Amino acid sequence: MNIADLKNQFLEYMEIEKNRSQKTIINYDHYISRLITLENLKSLDGLSEEIIRKFRIKLARLTDEKTNQPLKKVTQNYHVIAVRAFLKYLAKRGIRTVPAEKIELGKQEERQILIPEKKELEQLLAAPDINSLKGLRDKAILETLFSTGLRVSELCNLSRDDIDFGKGEFSVMGKGRKIRLVFLSDQAKNTLKNYFSKRSDADLAAFIRIPKDGRFDKYENLRLTPRSIQRIIQKNAVKAGISKTKITPHSLRHLFATDLLRNGADIRSVQSLLGHASVTTTQIYTHVTDERLREVHKKYHSH
Repeated sequence: MNIADLKNQFLEYMEIEKNRSQKTIINYDHYISRLITLENLKSLDGLSEEIIRKFRIKLARLTDEKTNQPLKKVTQNYHVIAVRAFLKYLAKRGIRTVPAEKIELGKQEERQILIPEKKELEQLLAAPDINSLKGLRDKAILETLFSTGLRVSELCNLSRDDIDFGKGEFSVMGKGRKIRLVFLSDQAKNTLKNYFSKRSDADLAAFIRIPKDGRFDKYENLRLTPRSIQRIIQKNAVKAGISKTKITPHSLRHLFATDLLRNGADIRSVQSLLGHASVTTTQIYTHVTDERLREVHKKYHSH
């Protein structure tokens, strides 16, 4: 059976039956196509445990085109995850091939998370000049990210009428097209209200480009892109004098999670608020509670 045709059927299944995002479909296509190309597979008959083992060796020796460095372990594992999903799909269809459970993920390096300090957060939130519409927008972006823990793509997709200011909340569609509820702090809510009240455009997007000439009517789509949000945050980080820590939109998501955990939130609740499919992903933040646990131990453990 032609393996390329089976791959395309698998991708259609992932899109239609599993409701995976287009980005996931593109990534899975890339990873499985790399297996087919590197191992010169024409049919499913050529796929074996030994072939997959050789593929993993080649992955470990591949160089990333962008960084000119070897592929990270996590990237290698993304390939393995995609291949396992493909094998599970084939088994579901009753097509005999390598059992997915025989393919194990490689041990990867612990993920290092650089989290800005509380003082740096305060400096960052104070950096935008709220006397201008652009500064007010930047302040609203920063406050919203820290208050909700949104991914940058989720922030970009946010529209003005999505937000329920009465309840201080809104729903967002995250990874896997799953809907979750997020909440605004009073400060974030007030900043957003102020920013929206100063806008004269008709664009539905919550966060927009602000033309230098102020002519909003000249542009059909003003919605900011993830790259634009990234630049806005970096610009304000430089303005705040933060050079030690690299600040990104994801830094504020990290801060949101660690702030909740430090203040006693349970990990399952943090998982739901972040929109993680697995609590294992959320557990990367648990190291931040070590200091609090040390204090608990010191206070309550008998001497």
